[in-house]
Amino acid sequence: MIDCFGDGTPVNVFTYLDELANDPRVVLCLSSMNRSAVHAVRRMMIELMNRSIKNPVVFITDSNWITADEHLIHYATETGALFLEGMGDGICLGMTSNAYNNANNIAVSGRNYVSNASVEQFINNTCFSILQATRTRISKTEYISCPSCGRTLFDLQETTAKIRSKTNHLKGVKIAIMGCIVNGPGEMADADFGYVGSGIGKITLYRGKEVVKRNIESSIAVDELINLLKESDAWVEAG
Repeated sequence: MIDCFGDGTPVNVFTYLDELANDPRVVLCLSSMNRSAVHAVRRMMIELMNRSIKNPVVFITDSNWITADEHLIHYATETGALFLEGMGDGICLGMTSNAYNNANNIAVSGRNYVSNASVEQFINNTCFSILQATRTRISKTEYISCPSCGRTLFDLQETTAKIRSKTNHLKGVKIAIMGCIVNGPGEMADADFGYVGSGIGKITLYRGKEVVKRNIESSIAVDELINLLKESDAWVEAG
């Protein structure tokens, strides 16, 4: 366990790292009490690289906030930024005792600022979401959706929820749900499959960048998307 630059010492000594360097029994767990924690941990990672120390590294972040959004921002900022730079091998999230007790009390009272599930499940889901968002570990379906605008030709939130409810067990499949044919194909360029509004009550389905089914009725479009997934060998039955 290493508190990276958290003690306020102006000159930090790294000699203890050499004692642990590349010992196969040692996993380095990095966190920081420094006000700029992400920068402190990044600086330690650079030191490990400079010394050719290749021990596995787990990033540890404890949150002292209250609402789910506050926790998510804290976790994602301190760990996600480092994963995006190719650093780290694992993630361990937690809460301070006050934050944990507050979250439990909120959940018990019905004001689920954290989630409808337990605090532990919220933290666990957040870990996997950060790993997925940073492409560090793909463990669930990826959804790409436009923010919607005046050109959106269907209820984006309702449709996304419907598609998610039927496909969220497809590990690693990327599905784009786009409101219109104007910007949709460009914004969904890296998706495996696309569901794009092409007219009033009409949907066009894509496999990658290829149009597969054009201007089908929106009432059957979700079922047609599932048929396309099956035809493309991307479908498995939900466990």
